[in-house]
Formats: sequence, structure tokens, C-alpha cells
Amino acid sequence: MRNTASRVRLAAVAAAAGIAVLAGCSSSDKPDSSSAAASCEPAKGKVTLQYWNTVPGMDQVVALWNKKNPDIQVQTKNISNDQYGTISNALKAGKAPDLAQVGYDELPNLRTQNAFVDASACKEATAAKSKFVPWTWSQTSFAGTGVFALPQDTGPMALYVRSDLFKQHGLAIPKTWDEYAAEAKKLHAADPKLTMTFFDPNNAEWFNGLLWQNSAEMYSYSGGKWHVTVDSAQSRQVADYWQKMIDDKLVRTDLANGSTQMYAAYQQNQIASYVGAAWGYSMFRDNLPKQSGKWAIVPMPTWGTSAASGDWGGSTVAFMKGSKHLYESVKFNTWLNTDPEALALENKLGGLYSASPVGTGLPQLAQGVPYYAGQKIFDVFAESSKNIDTSFTWGPTQKTVNLSLQDAMAKAAAGKGTLADALKTAQSTALSSMKDLAIPAQAGK
Repeated sequence: MRNTASRVRLAAVAAAAGIAVLAGCSSSDKPDSSSAAASCEPAKGKVTLQYWNTVPGMDQVVALWNKKNPDIQVQTKNISNDQYGTISNALKAGKAPDLAQVGYDELPNLRTQNAFVDASACKEATAAKSKFVPWTWSQTSFAGTGVFALPQDTGPMALYVRSDLFKQHGLAIPKTWDEYAAEAKKLHAADPKLTMTFFDPNNAEWFNGLLWQNSAEMYSYSGGKWHVTVDSAQSRQVADYWQKMIDDKLVRTDLANGSTQMYAAYQQNQIASYVGAAWGYSMFRDNLPKQSGKWAIVPMPTWGTSAASGDWGGSTVAFMKGSKHLYESVKFNTWLNTDPEALALENKLGGLYSASPVGTGLPQLAQGVPYYAGQKIFDVFAESSKNIDTSFTWGPTQKTVNLSLQDAMAKAAAGKGTLADALKTAQSTALSSMKDLAIPAQAGK
């Protein structure tokens, strides 16, 4: 990552986040059993672990582990249809897996549910800190109070471009968002059935990545309380931009990211670009094989002269409350997210852009990718990663805020309000949801 100062700021905010969330938990009179380090004694005999995730091809990665480790077998379950609903229901029923994939933005929310177990009693878990990019580790340790998850991947953003459509219509590769809008107008005027991209109103995580790029700090922590700035001038600049794109019918709003309908629109040459993250490179490769050689990946358009980029997604593998095999879970989790052979498979099959320098330094990431006409696409993502502001942080009720934002954005896309209104709604939700958990918070910095 780009600079040490940003890492330090994020660590400080993460520390505050941990304190605030713990305060919220203690107010409910429920003991925070996830705050005490669990025992790290190895099991006697063979062990079977449960690992839930959403990554394509992860069963093959797990199979590699199982082949090499007959005494620690892992059963994997794909929960991509309802990731957090499945995890939440399992927690309520006392049937959570040993390990689960959890996005960085969801960690604070699940922390309030006492979802995790502290693995810091395991030396291998604490020693893993040096194996990950610092800002990703700071989001998993809750102010250094323990080790509740290991980082898995990040989502530096870029612009995916249909090179043939751009060439056909004489479009220039946009360097700024203003240029992107200008090229979108040109494209739509040339062919009204063709749009530059789509805006998914039901994807708050994607929209958060756009806010992140514009230094739209959604939360900060000081003076013993959260400061909520979801509805800021920087956020409204992003919202107003996409609102105009929607109003001018330069983007579609009827497609969900990763849906059959989305792929059909691209397959039918109805959309010319995609604003996405590093992990999306395998989506197009695997779902649109006939478009091999027609795609290129370029830097994300910027706001003016700023080189800042955004991050969309990225996950951890969390140690879940109730696991009886912490020692074995740590061994598998560490291997999964730091072993070169495992990381190479995860990138090839699931598109993961590792949170470990071992993963981002793999030889295969320095090679041209045939689907993208031999382009060295990971050079673009590596540069994007350097330009991400690592001081960005998530609020303790992010899931609730995201759902509120999505509901309001969907209404705006249907002509009932605007995206700027959606920010106001999300701001109000952030404050009220923290109040419900007795987490001190106020509007503004």
C-alpha cells in the first residue's frame, strides 16, 4: 500500500471501532464471549472442519489441502446465494461453521453479534500479521485486542472496456469521470440501444467503492464517539454524477451485478464497459467466453487530476464462535491465505486478488491474460491498489446502513427521489442504528 501514514490512521480508527462496538455489546447485558482468547490445544486424532465461502472453485483449493493433510480434513460449503443470512441463521441456531468468509465491511456488524472467537492464543495466528498488507490486518484485529479473522483478498477497482465497441464508435479511453460521461453521450447518440455501463441500485458495496475513491469518508472516530458523514459533499458529488447519468439515460438501472440478465446484456453487445474490481476479471472470462480478446482493463476514471482509486469488496476468513478446533482452523486458514500454491489456485479459479504480498507477487500475475488479449491486467490492479486511501473505514452497523442505502437507491432509480436523497436516508439510518445499540455517535466530524 501507498503510505505508512494512511495505515496508521486506519489502525487508529479500527481501534476506535473495536472500542465502540464493545461498548455497544456490553450495553445489552450479554457477555462478549468472543473477546476472550480461546484455547489453542491441538485435537487428539483426526478433525473435520467446516468452511463456508462464496468463492468459485474453492472446493478445488480445499481438495488440495485435504490431499496433503489427512488428519485435518475440511468440508466446504458455498453460501453465495445468501451469505450473511446463512451465517446469521447459523449463529442464532448455535451451528456456525469453524470458518467463514466475511467481508471487511461486515466484520464490525458481526462483531456486535459475538460471532467470532479470538485466535490469538495460537502463535501461528499472531505470527501471520507479517504476512499480510498492514491495512487489511488492522481491520481484522479490532484494535489489537485479538485475531478474529485472517485477510483473504482486496478489491482494487478499474474500468473494464469492450475494446472493439470503443473502436467501432470512435470512443477514447476516459481518464476522468467527466470524460467518461462525454463518451457515454457520444456512444448513446450513435446507437440508442447501446449504453456505456449500468448502475445497480441494489449494490451498496459497489457504490461505497465509488464513494471511497472520492475521499468520501463515511465515518471517523474521536472524542469517544463515532462521527457519521455518509451524506458529505464528496458523497453528494458522486451521487449527483450518477443521478445525471441515470436521468440522461446513459446507464441502465435494470441489471443486477453478476446476474444472468447482466451477462445477457453484455453478450448481446448492449453495454460497452464495466466499473469493477480485480476479482471480477474471472467473471467475464468464465461467463462470456465468446468475447475473449475483446476486453481490456484500464485505470478507473478519476475525479479531476486526483489519482485516487477505490476498493470494492475484499474479504477475510473469520474464526467463528463455537468452533471446537481452533488450532486446526488456524493451520488451515493460514495455509489458505498465504501458501503460494493455494493463492495461485484461488486467483485462477475464483479471481481473488490476495491480501498477502505472496499472492500479489505470484509469477502468474505478471503474465498476460489470454482472455484480455494478452494484456498484463494485474499491473493495472496493482497500480489501483497503490492509489487506494487506506484510511477509509466502516461503521459498526454497516450492514443496516447498506440495506437502507440500497432501498433508497432503488426508489431513486425508479424515479422516486434521487441518489442524493438516498445518502440522507443512509446517514439517518447510520445514526439511529448506532443509537439502538447504545454506540455513541453524532452527525458530522
